[in-house]
Amino acid sequence: MNTPGRLVPLGLGAASLALSFAAPLFRFAAPTPPLAAAAFRLALAAALLAPLVARSRRAGRLPPEALRAAVLGGVAYAVHFGTWVTSLTLTSVAASVTLVTATPLLLALVAAATGRDRPDARLWAAIALATTGVTIIGWHDLSLSREALVGDALALTGAGAMAAYLLLARAQGPRLDAVAFMGVAVAVGALLLALAGLAAGTAPLPEGERALWALVAAALLPQLVGHSLLTWALRHARPAVVGMATVGEPVGAAVLAWLWLGEAVPPVVAAGCAVTLAAVALALLRR
Repeated sequence: MNTPGRLVPLGLGAASLALSFAAPLFRFAAPTPPLAAAAFRLALAAALLAPLVARSRRAGRLPPEALRAAVLGGVAYAVHFGTWVTSLTLTSVAASVTLVTATPLLLALVAAATGRDRPDARLWAAIALATTGVTIIGWHDLSLSREALVGDALALTGAGAMAAYLLLARAQGPRLDAVAFMGVAVAVGALLLALAGLAAGTAPLPEGERALWALVAAALLPQLVGHSLLTWALRHARPAVVGMATVGEPVGAAVLAWLWLGEAVPPVVAAGCAVTLAAVALALLRR
């Protein structure tokens, strides 16, 4: 395995840790409306990445076909963040993040159907173990209220949109310029979310100083660190393996929600966290 390939498990581990901050930071951004919060996070990331995107474009590392794929990735980003961030206002952090991390299972099913990047037995075992872990985490917080069910559906929609983004990036193969691809995607996603928010009567701006700093942190850590590493890893690993990095997110999010927001972590959720981490280790610590 070449040097970048050897760094994939380390990079995905770091991505998983960075992604864990996303849900608590969005909660801290309240009372900023969900669409406004998501649009501001992506817009700030787009502004920071714009010089790198321009340089890649001048160097020929963002050809027309990659640019078109990145624009479609931006549409997927808009759906992912618009639905998932909204779900955080309807259900608990643990339940929302648990359901949105169904991404690797969806990717594995797509791979099995298409025959491309098909998971091996070890990855299927990791996915099954991860499904068990995240189910344990989310089960405690799921309720049968109409509001919670809507939140669950939105989180699952976000998982499907994230799977679409990863597949679009993976299709670029070794030519993928991760920073440029994500830079275009976040810009398109920010524009679409801002337009959706304006249509709903909300401007894409944080409400209050705490919300501002929470969204700045969300742009820097989960977005620029977490999502950049996910996109980069797609040059060297199958989408289902990369998607497994998101499965560790409920563990970190549950711990941070306990520390920052006072959302208790019952023993059953702690057990689910342990199972989930074992699944991530099984998927990423490969020969």
